[in-house]
Amino acid sequence: MQDFRKMLVPKTKLFVVKIGSAVITGEDGLDLQIIDQLVEDIAHEIENGRKAIIVTSGAIASGKHRLGIKGLLSSMPEKQAAAAIGQGRLMRVYSTTFGKHGVFVGQMLLTASDLTRDRKRYLNIRHTILTLLDWKVVPIINENDTVAVEEIKFGDNDNLAAMIAQLVHVDLVINLTNTEGLYTQNPRKVEKASLISLVKGVKEDTQYVATEETSDVGTGGMKSKIIAARKVVTAGIPYIIANGRKPKILRDIFLGKEVGTLFQPLKEHLNSRKAWIAFTLKPQGALIIDDGAAEALLHKGRSLLPSGIVGVEGNFLPGDSVLCLDTAGKTIARGLVSYGSSEVKKIMGIKSRQIGEVLGRKDYDEIIHRNNMVTISDSHEE
Repeated sequence: MQDFRKMLVPKTKLFVVKIGSAVITGEDGLDLQIIDQLVEDIAHEIENGRKAIIVTSGAIASGKHRLGIKGLLSSMPEKQAAAAIGQGRLMRVYSTTFGKHGVFVGQMLLTASDLTRDRKRYLNIRHTILTLLDWKVVPIINENDTVAVEEIKFGDNDNLAAMIAQLVHVDLVINLTNTEGLYTQNPRKVEKASLISLVKGVKEDTQYVATEETSDVGTGGMKSKIIAARKVVTAGIPYIIANGRKPKILRDIFLGKEVGTLFQPLKEHLNSRKAWIAFTLKPQGALIIDDGAAEALLHKGRSLLPSGIVGVEGNFLPGDSVLCLDTAGKTIARGLVSYGSSEVKKIMGIKSRQIGEVLGRKDYDEIIHRNNMVTISDSHEE
């Protein structure tokens, strides 16, 4: 494993650092000493020719401190108000600290709908990030907590960092938290828990060692980091969870030292479009398919035809993402539909050649073309 870590160093030209609230906040709000330490290490890597993207938490925690609020906020409006107060200070601290090293930063505030509903907006965000990087500016990205409601939230910045990594296909994702990495058991409760240095392939059962516990300033927990790691390694990108409060942690990672938990990327990985379909787009409905169609999708690489559909759930439009479920309700695939839900209900169960007779037109033979589909076998979800 040491050799693999050493191999990461020369290959990593562009990396994402996700910085959790528990890393950069303390009793007095933002922990300026920790931020200064992390920025110094990132600036050092930039001087060595690498490019960095930061996905940062801390706006709500910063706002809470300004207002003298202790503990968890109870409502969405309170969190949004705290973020509105804290986001400006958070960016000012980053801008000032990076400025000491002659590095400019650019703020990007996103909601999930920016990445999950429209491929054009998705690509526009990609172009903006790449332009900032070309200008040698560090993009500093956070969820737009001031406007995000449940329907348009990423859920946590672990998920956001994974989406950004897939969006620009970085060489490495580093998730900095307040623990050393992934343990065999919860180290706060089990004294004999041991650190897992390497994870090869992230399956569902990996999550048994991860909890959803968070701090008063965090929204994720270890489980969300494992879910994010799975998305990243499926796209062929290595992922490291490490202790962001440990001095020179980023220097150690780029020296190839055995710190934190390394999730090794899958050799057979999804391309950027398939990763977008599999992990970024939010499904707007579901298609129930029969056993023959499930077999064709999973094992024969076929498109989904109307003859294999036995049920339709939700309301969706052409081009929307939907799930494909077998008759037991298990997810078989997800993909972009060629027809809306009202049309699929009319043509499900019939042969493709009959679509024109039923709808008065036939735009496509397939409900979901294979090129616009990701099965559970493609995304290693089995």
